[in-house]
Amino acid sequence: MWNDFNTAEYNGMIAETIDIKGKDEKPLRVYYSRPLQKKDVPSIVLIPHMPGWDEFCREACRRFTEHGYAVVCPDIYQDFGTGKPTEVSRRMMEEGGVVDASVMEDTAASIDFLKNEEASNGKVGVIGMCSGGRHAFMAACQLDGIDAAVDCWGGGVIMKEEELSDKRPVSPITLADGLNCPLLGIFGNDDRHPGPEEVDETERILKEKGKDIDFYRYDGAGHGIWYYDKPMYRQAAAMDSFNKALEFFDKYLK
Repeated sequence: MWNDFNTAEYNGMIAETIDIKGKDEKPLRVYYSRPLQKKDVPSIVLIPHMPGWDEFCREACRRFTEHGYAVVCPDIYQDFGTGKPTEVSRRMMEEGGVVDASVMEDTAASIDFLKNEEASNGKVGVIGMCSGGRHAFMAACQLDGIDAAVDCWGGGVIMKEEELSDKRPVSPITLADGLNCPLLGIFGNDDRHPGPEEVDETERILKEKGKDIDFYRYDGAGHGIWYYDKPMYRQAAAMDSFNKALEFFDKYLK
């Protein structure tokens, strides 16, 4: 839990950008934070949101590392070049968005990297916010080696036929039969993408399929509950839901 640590314990971490082995041996840039002097470390893949590989995602990695996790955040927009996060994400949008399959490849590479680290306990979770939440849902339904998943306000899990494209060819909810790990959902009731109706429908479908899920909704909160740098931040909901995410990961990964 937040602020629940022993002041006598050693605390240290390292956080850096490195290249790992991606699909077909292609280098994949990732932000990698992990605790120092630890063994049997649980791991998390944090899938970026718009605007991509940004400062919030990097800080979120370190925040989970403070609680004992090795965290990798892949640069899922690296095919669109380098520059400031807003510049790269603008190029990504101008080119029609990132390909879902590419994000899954980067996530799978990140999982493999974490599982093969010497200090790893072999357990890996995934988490994402906004579009990253949608991708976390997809990863949990499609990829091997995921022990727990958190979808933070991921819109577009249920897509209409006219919303599909070459880059997003499948509505994620149609992959739900493949969900084989516990899933935590965090949503604001004032959000429009996903709106409460989409969240309710997603929950209904998953429960009918017998999936292990737990969805939390917050009144007075919309999209981006954790984004303290934006007006959408909601302090009480942010801290409550972050603690729920920590408890969830601790239960299934530690």
